[in-house]
Amino acid sequence: MKDKQSQQYKSTLNRRQFLVGATVVGASLGLIGCKKSSTPKATPQPGTPAFKITGFTLPAKVTFVVKTDFSFSGQGFAVGDQLIFSSQTDPSKSFTAIVKSITNNSCTFSVPDNFIAGNYRVSVSRNNNSIYLGATQVETPFANLPDKANMTIKGVVHAGGVGLANVVVSDGVEVVKTDSNGAYYLPSQKKKNFVFVSIPGGYEVEQSGPLPLFYKKHSGNAAIVEVIDFELQAVNNDKHVVLALGDMHLANRNNDVSQFQKGFLTDAPKTITKYKNEGYKVYGLTLGDMTWDAYWYDNNYSFPQYLNLVNNIGIPLFHTMGNHDNDPYVANDWSAESAFRASLGPTYYSFNLGKVHYIVLDNIQYINTGATQGTVGQREYNTKVIAEQMEWLKKDLAMISDKSTPIILAMHAHLYKQPSTSNTATLNMSNGTELLNALSEFNDVNILTAHTHICYGHEHNTKIMEHNSGAICATWWWTGKNGYSGNNTCKDGAPGGYVIWKFDNRDYTWRYKSVGFEEDYQFRAYDLNKCLITAGKYAPNATEAAFDPYKGSYGTANNNNEILVNVWGYDKAWKVEMFENGTNPLSVSRVSTLDPLHIISYEAFRVNEGKVPTEDFCSRNSTNMFKAKANSATSSILIKVTDRFGNVYSETMSRPKELTVATK
Repeated sequence: MKDKQSQQYKSTLNRRQFLVGATVVGASLGLIGCKKSSTPKATPQPGTPAFKITGFTLPAKVTFVVKTDFSFSGQGFAVGDQLIFSSQTDPSKSFTAIVKSITNNSCTFSVPDNFIAGNYRVSVSRNNNSIYLGATQVETPFANLPDKANMTIKGVVHAGGVGLANVVVSDGVEVVKTDSNGAYYLPSQKKKNFVFVSIPGGYEVEQSGPLPLFYKKHSGNAAIVEVIDFELQAVNNDKHVVLALGDMHLANRNNDVSQFQKGFLTDAPKTITKYKNEGYKVYGLTLGDMTWDAYWYDNNYSFPQYLNLVNNIGIPLFHTMGNHDNDPYVANDWSAESAFRASLGPTYYSFNLGKVHYIVLDNIQYINTGATQGTVGQREYNTKVIAEQMEWLKKDLAMISDKSTPIILAMHAHLYKQPSTSNTATLNMSNGTELLNALSEFNDVNILTAHTHICYGHEHNTKIMEHNSGAICATWWWTGKNGYSGNNTCKDGAPGGYVIWKFDNRDYTWRYKSVGFEEDYQFRAYDLNKCLITAGKYAPNATEAAFDPYKGSYGTANNNNEILVNVWGYDKAWKVEMFENGTNPLSVSRVSTLDPLHIISYEAFRVNEGKVPTEDFCSRNSTNMFKAKANSATSSILIKVTDRFGNVYSETMSRPKELTVATK
């Protein structure tokens, strides 16, 4: 049998009436189910006040949600005014709320944390002058949630003053759903810093700059019971776009900040505006390595500086933890993540947009041998989802009864290594099989990863596909560095960029977006007759011997009239065709090779300066390459590429075509 307090709470919830979008005109207030108070309105107290309130009528009943904002309509309010609620039944009880903002016809204040339901006389005070506004009954439906045994965190998830049922809430270990009134209870040991709500489809949360505040800190003391509520705002996001943003590596080096500003921060707002104008809600989802741990301290560049750069991007940004987002002075995975959590929130969590369930995981177990305060360690790591996080994932997935729900799972390091030209691939993540097993009940799973600074897609089976999404910084901002090639090219020759995921209910498409180019820029073609790479032409200050290790097959002349095409968004559902002189079809084969543009954009410039190119930054074989042999060295070649969604991209290449550092 429920105790009296619980029954009273339920009864209060059932009696809720809410003020929604009220506007006062003269003496009328647009309310549903509320009568006007018969008490005088805006009556001056004895003496002549130095201000007046007009156009104000206090409803007979209002509902306050404690610790949230509430607005009264009316003119004449000022920021800093005190709204004083004096109990009509208990002279010792009163509450004061400070007006925090005003418009031409309203004032907004925060409801005090300890506000108690009851009948109140309301007045507004300013500079020792006050005006009596009226009397009203105030309900606080979420203020008296009863305790339950062993439940250390409790609260309500609500929107517009109404509790929301079946919303998932978690502390990173336990995962629960709200009841029919929006209430939840967690038996939390409070080991993971935060409580977070898995935002349901059709809702958003308040933002701090670009950060969606779906999480709140708790005390860390499992011996006390805490109340943590979440207020959501209703939106229609069944049609939404997510920008998948991999590897920014901002470190205040290689003039990366100016490259980022002139490139991504110029390009992305155009994409955002385009899709907003088409009726989509737009969100961002980073895929890790927003920063670069090796330079946190030497260059004084970390999360605060990153957030300052993206502060005005204009969309909510959800964040994924990367290996370079760990504190390089700390040799412990959990502790090394502290700066991330302090600036960006939980390192793993879930949320929903429209009909799609999103999961963000941290698959970097940071080791960082030799690190101590003041000393950067070796910064090594394991690529895995650690056991306690995997258990959380299974609990989160168990909350989804409809196994046809589209799942988007984001993590930094790749699940699979780059597939072969025959579409076979081996696992990269050490416990990748366990992750795949956890997802196996679902029919529509896309895994978004980054880390490699190349592009590829791999279908595990018909239900699960990985998308490795290139890098915004391309080759760690080297090719676009002042004095270098002036382009922004990844190790596989793909332009630096991001992926646009477009959803309409459960239907969706994706496409790689090269920064600075239109969305239909999906491949680059080379005339291999003109791809002889020599130091004399591309690195005149270096010897051929110094440059030879980096030339690949392009150090030897190829006069076979071959055409090479790099299709960075390719997966096995795409089609690549070539036609000589526009009509004569050529035999096209998929190959694994280096991209010549990247060699002359990175390695050539490094050896030209007498430097040894960094191994991790050097050109890498791509299996998104296609080759055909023409009959003539001067014929034009029509290249036609069709993606899995039926979009056709074409270009006619005039030959001979010289190899230059121009991206297109």
